[in-house]
Amino acid sequence: MALLPYSECIVLCATIFLFFTLSSSSSMSQAELDAHYYDKTCPQAENIISDTVLSASKFDPKVPARILRMFFHDCFIRGCDASILLDSTPKNLAEKDGSPNLSVHSFYVIDEAKTKLEKACPHTVSCADIIAIAARDVVAQSGGPSWNVLKGRKDGRVSKASETVNLPGPTLNVNQLIKSFAKRGLGVKDMVTLSGGHTLGFSHCSSFQARVHNFSLLHAIDPSLNTEFALDLIRKCPKLNTNPNAGHFLDSTSSVFDNDYYRQLLVGKGLFSSDQSLVGDQRTRWIVEAFAKDQGLFFREFVASMLKLGNVGVSQNGEVRLNCKVVN
Repeated sequence: MALLPYSECIVLCATIFLFFTLSSSSSMSQAELDAHYYDKTCPQAENIISDTVLSASKFDPKVPARILRMFFHDCFIRGCDASILLDSTPKNLAEKDGSPNLSVHSFYVIDEAKTKLEKACPHTVSCADIIAIAARDVVAQSGGPSWNVLKGRKDGRVSKASETVNLPGPTLNVNQLIKSFAKRGLGVKDMVTLSGGHTLGFSHCSSFQARVHNFSLLHAIDPSLNTEFALDLIRKCPKLNTNPNAGHFLDSTSSVFDNDYYRQLLVGKGLFSSDQSLVGDQRTRWIVEAFAKDQGLFFREFVASMLKLGNVGVSQNGEVRLNCKVVN
């Protein structure tokens, strides 16, 4: 039997994997997603989104990491329903104004794509699908894998900043991470794989400085940190830091989607304690080691896990917003 080209195998294998996953856990979703959902109603949708994302990323290199984070944060709260895009009102503080989302910022990219789509295909493409497609695009445009995004999500009508406390934070341990992902129907391998999204981006000092200043009664610095790396973090984030923009890149190739994140973890250079904890637990270390050795394996698993994440909480009980910032 002829072998499929590598890129086709990624998509086919991930799709087969998703089919069996959804078949065994149909309770996770009441809506069937389809890679060809807009083929007849808005065939140019993905090109419009991709062009918008690429243009924004050229103007601001922080966009890819922020869009990917936006997708994660949207799907983890109320499912993938674009609730993260809704603006706050006098009577309601929305998700985007919750503390974990204050540094996401690049909502304007999705809004710009939506404006273009409303001109090309009025009231057709949901904001939730735009985020999912944009997340795929920033990964591919940064050197990572591409895949056929399953589409057909509806936009939610509820967004509460108070619910963002349920997002997995940078200080969680492996047990807490596993429980958080399990609530979304995601397994241990999915958790380690999706954590690899930290191969893109930058973090401000507030998310990790406790690891290098008075860490515990016994250790001033987190002993799981590489010593040289810890000293670098101290220089960039001194105890009396007055620079609100100070911080550190998440890995050594922060603008390239690759497996460097996992290689850094194995030498004690994980920026967040939640990341570094993956090396200290037998349930997760073997996955980190496998991805550090084989970037192709990481890419294949990342596609499969992104497809699973993109199906979290999806239902038909929503709408297609005309403006991603407000409900219709």
